[in-house]
Amino acid sequence: MKRCYVILLLVVVPWITAHPREEEPLRLVQTISLPMVRGRMDHMAVDLKGERVFVAALGNNSVEVLHMRTRQPIGSIGGLNEPQGVIYISEFNKIFVANGGDGTCKMLEGDTLRLITSLHLSSDADNIRYDPTAKHLFVGYGEGGIAVVDARNGKRLGDIPLEGHPESFQLEKSGPRIFVNVPKASHIAVIDRVKRAVVATWPLQSARSNFPMALDETHQRLFIGCRQPATVVVCDTRSGRAVVSLTISGDTDDLFYDETHKRIYVSCGEGYIDIFGQLDPDHYRAVAKVPTAAGARTSLFAPTLDRFYLAVPRRGNQAGEIRVYAVQ
Repeated sequence: MKRCYVILLLVVVPWITAHPREEEPLRLVQTISLPMVRGRMDHMAVDLKGERVFVAALGNNSVEVLHMRTRQPIGSIGGLNEPQGVIYISEFNKIFVANGGDGTCKMLEGDTLRLITSLHLSSDADNIRYDPTAKHLFVGYGEGGIAVVDARNGKRLGDIPLEGHPESFQLEKSGPRIFVNVPKASHIAVIDRVKRAVVATWPLQSARSNFPMALDETHQRLFIGCRQPATVVVCDTRSGRAVVSLTISGDTDDLFYDETHKRIYVSCGEGYIDIFGQLDPDHYRAVAKVPTAAGARTSLFAPTLDRFYLAVPRRGNQAGEIRVYAVQ
């Protein structure tokens, strides 16, 4: 009887003391192989209706078109020059590609992928954002400027000068502001897109090399990904004041805020996706550090699909691919 009692304790005690494992916030569900794509990959875009993903394959001088459901490449836009930014505008069925090598922004047919027009922006055309109300595209380029482009016809409407090359920038939905990372000036430029002018600059005090950015408009918080040191600086969009800094992995290039799950996803070239949970606007906790691959620093979060796409570049024995994660 005594022996049975001891055995019972050995079974029950681990069950009592074990802590339930938190479900992983991202789960790898697909891998789309890109064996012929060489070099670094940059930003991505989605076509929800057509179930397509567009990948700016910068080192390959192409935009690769992938099918979400079949997990297969279905097209390629060649003849580009270091494509960096790409966006699909569903209401006009147009694709816009910003090229760093020659400074052009190209407009293409959404179905045929045929070139319609090409706009020259001096040099280093990079990130692209869209204002659906005004039907305007904003394209960062050169040593310091954002071009305003009519999304209906690809015509240049004006320019907004900056103190350095613009990296990631975000548009308010409920107001006229654009928040712009300007690493050379170590600040965030605040643009009034109606006036097409910079109305404020917010210096970064504790970090430099501010590249990716995300916006939580509901809580008036801006997330700034920095490389020196490797941190995400959380700023109040009413004042520009930094409220907290979060330590991340090295070499970040994309950053997203998940409003539904109250999370921040940071893809880092060191080989991780760092994930933070938002407790309230000023408090965050580290949730997970998902191992990926060296150089996998660009990504795309598609909230409508609850999917996170990560670009893994071809390096040595590592093949180029897009990894697709389900948001848990």
